[in-house]
Amino acid sequence: MKRILLIAGLILFCVAGFYGYQFYHKAFSVNTPSVLDNNILLIQEGAVLEDVIDSLVANGQILKEDHFRWTAGKMNYYDGTIRKGRYVIPAPASSKTLISLLRGGKQTPLGLTIQNVRTIEQMCGRVAARLEFDSIDLATYLNTRFDSVAGTRPETRLTRFIPNTYEFYWTVSPEDFCKRMLKEYDRFWTEEKKAKAVAVGLTPEEVYTLASIIEKETNYNPEKTRMAGVYLNRIRDSIPLQADPTIVFALGDFEIRRILYGHLDVVSPYNTYRNLGLPPGPIFMPGLPSINAVLDREVHDYLYFCARPTDDGPGHAFATTLPAHNENARRYQRWLDEQGIR
Repeated sequence: MKRILLIAGLILFCVAGFYGYQFYHKAFSVNTPSVLDNNILLIQEGAVLEDVIDSLVANGQILKEDHFRWTAGKMNYYDGTIRKGRYVIPAPASSKTLISLLRGGKQTPLGLTIQNVRTIEQMCGRVAARLEFDSIDLATYLNTRFDSVAGTRPETRLTRFIPNTYEFYWTVSPEDFCKRMLKEYDRFWTEEKKAKAVAVGLTPEEVYTLASIIEKETNYNPEKTRMAGVYLNRIRDSIPLQADPTIVFALGDFEIRRILYGHLDVVSPYNTYRNLGLPPGPIFMPGLPSINAVLDREVHDYLYFCARPTDDGPGHAFATTLPAHNENARRYQRWLDEQGIR
């Protein structure tokens, strides 16, 4: 009788050991490559377990599909518990670690850089390319709800988006994305910056709009405060800004390299040759150096500036009188002709 009990005990021990080993091996052994060419897994809304497994296999993110599938069953990771998101696959990691990550919805935020866009529509496309929502979803929110929340008009919506790199979860909604950007806008416009805007006679929206013109006039940061001073002097003296980048925006032809006299007749509120003051809104998303250049504008008597030939060095030629400016412009026009720029 003792021998029978001993044998039975040994059998049970072996069976338990076998299943214990199976559990340990399938759940705890390494099941992701130590080096991953693609360590990002995107799980869409409504995905089922087979979708997750198909993606993991297609991306080369698991070594043994059967181990993952077995562990998923043991950990109650199944259709209905799948959480959408953008996940960074750890390497190396066990099936248990990976499933814990996915089941818990432990997303890794991504860095989203918002800059160098000309229109709000272009921004929608750039942002949507990195996040789950579609550009149409974001545009719809902007067109139907954003203005009432942000206090903007269609022409000024872009002013609420301060260029920078921000962290977002891939699953952020259009509404939450916009609310976050409005918080960043409020954070940027400190009392000190608002006071500087008042000092130059502009609202924050107008600062952004003027900065957008400067952004397209020059990428040479050292002269931006001087250029801001020119435009502010012209606004003060009721002289049209005559900013070529606004003509490009009004025409909608962003490949134009040289503004001709015929271009200046375009009928548009963005034509700063025909209209006094600033255009209705920004013509580009300005960088922070351009925004700060307006707030810290240089005080001087210049009313004109003109691009100079590259042989003369970077930046623009500034002038206080029209005759001096015309001479600078003639030199630049001759240089353009010599270069064959039309």
